[in-house]
Amino acid sequence: MLLRTIARISLLGLSASLLPVSALAVANIDQPAPPFSAQSADGNTVNLAAYRGKTVVLEWTNHECPYVRKHYESGNIPQLQKEAAARGIVWLQVISSAPGKQGHVDGATALKVNATRDARPAGIILDPEGKIARLYGAQTTPHIFIINPAGELVYKGGIDSVASSKKEDLATAENYVRLAFADISAQRRIAQASTRPYGCTIKYAD
Repeated sequence: MLLRTIARISLLGLSASLLPVSALAVANIDQPAPPFSAQSADGNTVNLAAYRGKTVVLEWTNHECPYVRKHYESGNIPQLQKEAAARGIVWLQVISSAPGKQGHVDGATALKVNATRDARPAGIILDPEGKIARLYGAQTTPHIFIINPAGELVYKGGIDSVASSKKEDLATAENYVRLAFADISAQRRIAQASTRPYGCTIKYAD
């Protein structure tokens, strides 16, 4: 009896550890976006509540991921960041790679990386423990979340419709983020509010 109980507890523990990150997500469309406060690459504190009244984009990124490189080397994400700024939208990068994992950087390195790829986010959030990523259920780099001025999540998913690391596929892809921006500007509900993210997995700590 004791052995069966121990075995059952062990299996329960194993099952919990094997749950996908998406199963832990609490960020749901039309619901309040999970609040957070974290350090930025420039040493300041980023508090989501400070952006109440503005549309906010959270972009999970990993500069060593080929899917991320596709969108930066082609100029796709930098252009979206510029369009966001022109619309008064706050674009924040989030780096959740754990120390020793692919894509982990300190603040100074994150700023240097962005300088070399013409990135124009409003800020860079450092999340090496993966706390914010787990709050939102971030699964890949890139993975996009959009929060409306009321603080509600209105989009989560991929940047576009073609799950590829090839730059040439951008020409035929449906850009979900740009479409979301158009809907937001027109004060419409985002037509495709939840799409499938693609890219490298978030490099959480073991």
